[in-house]
Parts: sequence; C-alpha cells; structure tokens
Amino acid sequence: MASAEYKWGRMSGLVMLLPHGYEGQGPEHSSARLERFLELCAERNMQVCNLTTPAQYFHALRRQMHRDFRKPLIIMTPKSLLRHPEAVSTLDELCSGSFQTAIDDLDVQDKSKVTRVLMCTGKVFYTLRAARIEEGRDDIAIIRIEQLYPFPLHTMRSIMSTYSNLKSMAWVQEEPRNMGAWRHLRHRFNHCAPEGINVDYIGRDSRAVPATGVPAVHQREEADLVKGAMGEDREDYVVRRIEKKAKVAAADAQRD
Repeated sequence: MASAEYKWGRMSGLVMLLPHGYEGQGPEHSSARLERFLELCAERNMQVCNLTTPAQYFHALRRQMHRDFRKPLIIMTPKSLLRHPEAVSTLDELCSGSFQTAIDDLDVQDKSKVTRVLMCTGKVFYTLRAARIEEGRDDIAIIRIEQLYPFPLHTMRSIMSTYSNLKSMAWVQEEPRNMGAWRHLRHRFNHCAPEGINVDYIGRDSRAVPATGVPAVHQREEADLVKGAMGEDREDYVVRRIEKKAKVAAADAQRD
C-alpha cells in the first residue's frame, strides 16, 4: 500500500477507516497507530486524515472518487464522534462545501485578541473547545489539521498569518509523546509558526502502551492535558508533572 506505486507502478484508492479514540477504554480500543502510518509517508504516496465533522468525512470520500488519480486514504475514526452533539454539519456544508485540509477557528471574533494558538487533530478539538468556552477565553484559537499527510503547509501558513499578536503556540494530542503525530510532524509545525515562536508539545508522557483502561486515570490525564493546553498555571502544571514522575519512580523503586 505504501510503496506499490513506486515499486510496481500500481495506484491504489483503498480507504481504511481505523478506530482511533482516547476514551479510557484501554489500548486496543484507542490507537490505530497513527505514528506508524506517518512513518511510511513520503513522496506523497498516501493520505492520512483525522476528521472532525460529517461534512469533512463526506468530502474526503467524494474527493477520493472524483480525482483522476488514486492514492490510499487512511482515516482515524474515533467512535465517540459518532454521537457527539457538536460533531454535526449543515446541509449547505455537505452540498456546497469542499474538503478542507486545515480549519481555522470559526469561533474567534477578534483575532487581534488571540495570543495563543493550539493546533490539534481529531476529537481532542472538542475537548479543547469545551474547556475554552467554560473558562470564557477569547485569547486562544484552536486550529484543526484535518489532513496530516500530505501536510497542508501553505494553508497553515496562510491561517497563521492572520494572527498578528501571537505569543505562544502548541501542538495538542491525546496520544503519548512517542506516538501520534508529534515526532513525525513537529518540524512542519515549527515551519507554520511566526518567526521567534516555538511550538510546544502538550500531551501525555511517553508510554509503552497507547492508553489506560481505567476511566478515572483517563479523566485525570485528560484534565492535565487541558490545563497545559489552556496555558493556565503552566509552571504549576510542569511542577505537577515532575512530581508525578518522581512518585512513579519512587513506587517502582519500592517494588524493586
């Protein structure tokens, strides 16, 4: 699938819909191993998407069939978005819209007030959006990268150019640091950022397994993720993470 076009000159329009949702249901439920597909991506050999709306899903499939060439399409599909009350699209978006590789923050009324931009993909967008609404923040914008590969660099640069007062940017993912998109695309994220601004990582620490199967632990991890993304008490957040690691190391030492 990844190399057939270059090895044998055979194009493929295969679409793979892979379960991928961090919902506290355990490793097998959570990860379609996004990082492994991104590792295979080069020379525009396939498309990797993590979509947030029904219209995006529809237009991605329509584009797949309407094109006069074929490329494999990999779609991460979190189950919870099937019933999420905000993951909806209008008939106009379905009938008149088109596929967007990246989506600017449609809730921002005054971009001059935005000092922090969060980039994300997939269902974590709704978690971040709910937290921003709850805290009444108008200084944070959330940009969705719907197509991770080929990476929409020009689209992202165009979006970022509209935020003139940025002070910080972060990539937010649900996956652990050694999984997901961060390690494969962080150089791309930095290429999107205005000069002098580095893109921070917000997400879980590196893990041997994709996710916990204990709902209470999942909720604590998600709460930490949101706090880090919102940038509130960032120093306290970092201290808590260090203390947490120290406690884990102490517990491991006692077991040994």
